[in-house]
Amino acid sequence: MIGIADAVLSAPPRLGDVRVLALDGPSGSGKSTLAAAIATELAGPGARVALLPTDDLATWADPASWWLRVRDEVIEPLARGGPGRYRRMDWVDGIPRPGDWVAVPVPEVLILEGVTVGRRSIRPWLSQLVWVEVAGAARRLELAVGRDGEQIRAELGAWQRFEAGWFAVDRPDEAADWLLRGPDPERLTLHRPARPAPHCSGRLPRP
Repeated sequence: MIGIADAVLSAPPRLGDVRVLALDGPSGSGKSTLAAAIATELAGPGARVALLPTDDLATWADPASWWLRVRDEVIEPLARGGPGRYRRMDWVDGIPRPGDWVAVPVPEVLILEGVTVGRRSIRPWLSQLVWVEVAGAARRLELAVGRDGEQIRAELGAWQRFEAGWFAVDRPDEAADWLLRGPDPERLTLHRPARPAPHCSGRLPRP
């Protein structure tokens, strides 16, 4: 997605000297694959890129409140010009446990990828927000089950219900700079809504 990578590098940094790109959207829509591709493209010209996927943080029981840790341990330190870090969750026999600490050196571009990363409380820091959505909850569920396994179909269904409620209130799709929609992750159509760039107050917002 050359347009997205170019737009990020052309946008002003809003988190200290860091440009933040957020890829939000329902599970099963291909956000992780897209984020990895954009990270590779940005790193090609030599940009320092850090990728933070919410798969490292979220659990079935904690789909969203991990954000407080990321805010305190990654976002605010980067805003002050220093490195951040976060603790990755390790899954052993299907049970999440705190794992290793992951260092986040100060990058030129920080990519946040996963459900809820376009939340209102971070939007003033974002240089670009991308919404990625495969059409149809049933189709997304089958894609997610195909990726993660039939044994967690029930958990994935509950996750879909959570994210549907979250998005209905938080509306990251309406705030997005880019919309990618389609029948499956390999056939997404790229759009760019006409809207003003988000205003950054210069203060650290609190959720």
